[in-house]
Amino acid sequence: MKTKLFAHRPCGVLALALSTMLAASAANAQERKVELRFANWLPAQHALAKTGFEPWAKSVEAASDGTIKVMLFPAQQLGKAADHYDMARDGIADMSWVSPGYQAGRFPIFAASELPFQAADPGPGSAALDGWYRKYAEQEMSDVKFCFAHMHIGTLHSKKPITDPEQIRGMKIRPANGTVAQMVTTLGGSNVQVSAPESRDALDKGVADAITFPWNSTVAFNVHRAASFHTDMRLYNASFVWVMNKAWYQRLSDKQRSVIDDHCSNTWAARVGKDWGGEEDAGRDKIAAMKDQTIVALTPEQLDKWKQAVRPVYDQWARSMPAGGPDAQQVLKAYQDELASRGGKL
Repeated sequence: MKTKLFAHRPCGVLALALSTMLAASAANAQERKVELRFANWLPAQHALAKTGFEPWAKSVEAASDGTIKVMLFPAQQLGKAADHYDMARDGIADMSWVSPGYQAGRFPIFAASELPFQAADPGPGSAALDGWYRKYAEQEMSDVKFCFAHMHIGTLHSKKPITDPEQIRGMKIRPANGTVAQMVTTLGGSNVQVSAPESRDALDKGVADAITFPWNSTVAFNVHRAASFHTDMRLYNASFVWVMNKAWYQRLSDKQRSVIDDHCSNTWAARVGKDWGGEEDAGRDKIAAMKDQTIVALTPEQLDKWKQAVRPVYDQWARSMPAGGPDAQQVLKAYQDELASRGGKL
C-alpha cells in the first residue's frame, strides 16, 4: 500500500503544478498590458503635471504591477483645451483633464462650484467639491467615467491696478470659465474667449486688458510679463474633472478596474487640490518678490463691495438650471455645506 501510494504521488504533484500553471496563465491573460492615453492642455513642466498628473500615473502603474502604462499627452497634443471632455467621451483620449467651464452652460450643476467668493483653501475645497459632485456626475457626465474633481483659486491680473468692481466696466477680460464670464458681463466688461495657453498672446496684442488666473500659472504661462498688477483677493475658483472613456474602462480586467477605482477617489481629489492648489497659491509670494510686479491690496470695505457687486451672478446661475432638474438653491446649499464641513469655505 505504501509503495502504491508513493508511486502515485508524483502524478498528484504534477497535476497540482499543471493546474497552478494554467491558473497563473489565465490570470496573466486577464492582466494584459494596456496603455492609458491621458490628455491635458498644460505645458509639460506645469505645476499640476509635477504635483498631480505624474504622481497619479506612477501610482497607477505601481498598483497595477505595470499592467497599466500611463502615457501623458500635454500641451493640447491630442486636441484643443475646450474639447478635452469630448475627447475622452469619443475615445480620442482614454482619459482627459477637463475644465467644464470652458463649455459654458453644458454642466450647470457643476458650475455652482465656480460661483465667486466661495472657497478659501484648495485642498479641503477640492475634497468638498469632489464629495459634493459625485452624485450629480451620474446625471450630468453620464457619458464618461467620472474620476474625481478638484479646484484652484484665482484672481485678476491686469495691465493697470484694479481695486473697485466699477473699474471692470469697459474692460476686455479673459475669463477662467463660463461663470467668471457671467461675472465680467455683470460688471460691465466684455469677455475675450481664449484658452489658458493663448492668454499671454491676447494680452500682448491688446485683445485683452486683464485675465483671471491662479497665481503660479500666471508665471508658468508668462502672463505676468504682460499683466503686472495682481489684485489680492480670493475672487473665484476654477473647478476641474478627470474623466475616462467608458469603453476603455470596461475593457480592463477586474483587478485593473479596481486599481483605477482606487485612484478615482476623494483622497486623490484632496491630494491634487492640496498639492497643486498650494503650489498655485505660493506663486503670490513669488510674484511679490519680482521686480516690476505689484500686488494690489484691498481694504475690507473694498472687498465687501466686490462681494456685493457679483451677487447677481448667483441669480443668473440659478436661472440656468434645467427645468425638472434638482432645485438650484438646494444644490448650492449642499455645496456650501460641504465646503464648510471640510474647512474650505471662504
